[in-house]
Amino acid sequence: MTAPPKTRMFRAEAATAEAARCLAAGGLVAFPTETVYGLGADATNARAVARLYEAKGRPTFNPLIAHVVHRAAAQAIAQFNADALLLAGAFWPGPLTLVLPRREGCPVAELAVAGLNSIALRVPSHPVAQSLLAAFAKPVVAPSANRSGHVSPTTAAHVRADLDGRIDLIVDGGATPVGLESTIVACLGEPALLRPGGLPREAIERVLQRPLAVAPASAAVGHRPLAPGRLTSHYAPHALLRLDAQSVVPGEALLAFGPVLAAGASHAVRMFNLSERGDLVEAAANLFSHLRALDGAGIKIIAVMPIPHQGLGEAINDRLIRAAARR
Repeated sequence: MTAPPKTRMFRAEAATAEAARCLAAGGLVAFPTETVYGLGADATNARAVARLYEAKGRPTFNPLIAHVVHRAAAQAIAQFNADALLLAGAFWPGPLTLVLPRREGCPVAELAVAGLNSIALRVPSHPVAQSLLAAFAKPVVAPSANRSGHVSPTTAAHVRADLDGRIDLIVDGGATPVGLESTIVACLGEPALLRPGGLPREAIERVLQRPLAVAPASAAVGHRPLAPGRLTSHYAPHALLRLDAQSVVPGEALLAFGPVLAAGASHAVRMFNLSERGDLVEAAANLFSHLRALDGAGIKIIAVMPIPHQGLGEAINDRLIRAAARR
């Protein structure tokens, strides 16, 4: 049997034009955003979107986020109410996704939105993403560039480890600065948090000047969740996770947080600290790379120390709970 071809990889400074050509031809391109690496496909090309689902092994009822270069491009395909305009003005470009009603004639493929009347949109701030979106001049769907349910990638090497031979091109722009996926807020009425992420809830509430409602975990249309990242088991390593661990059992690895380690930490088969200083921003940036490093060592159980729930801790705990879910 012939081995699948290796995926091409280019450094970011040399890749924009080639990546835009690849997308235009229906290809799949992994590229860095400020959150994680995204796997891009032409959002208007249903065949390319189907190929993306296949490459990721992603359930087709799970909608995708469409990335655009600026707010004007987003307003051409979705309806913004006053709250959506306020949030876009405050946080775009940046790690915020808004779920909005689609405009009539929206060119994004039905497959990409899972047949919903809403669409998830984001304007990324990463210069490589901005350059690619400007060159391509159409919406690009870009879920995290990994096999569906696996730990999200924060480097080009992570992408290659998961998707080599399954996609066409990887744009290597170095490690992503935020390290968590975008925060998702539905603006289909009263704003509601669908997924915590790289933009803390508190920052959104300061702009709205009121508390942000939280959509129930079951928020969906039929079996289709309203946004990505809402499946119970998601972001999952092969190892089992034991959350809120105060001590380490022999044979376990330790995912630590802060300067004071769990009891028995010296006996952990391997240990990574999300942030020795107890810094949640640093912890968010390290979360997926540390999970991948522990998982790659063939460890069976990872003990995870407690993470505070405020600020980015809300998003970190959300990812850990989904990573620990039965599957």
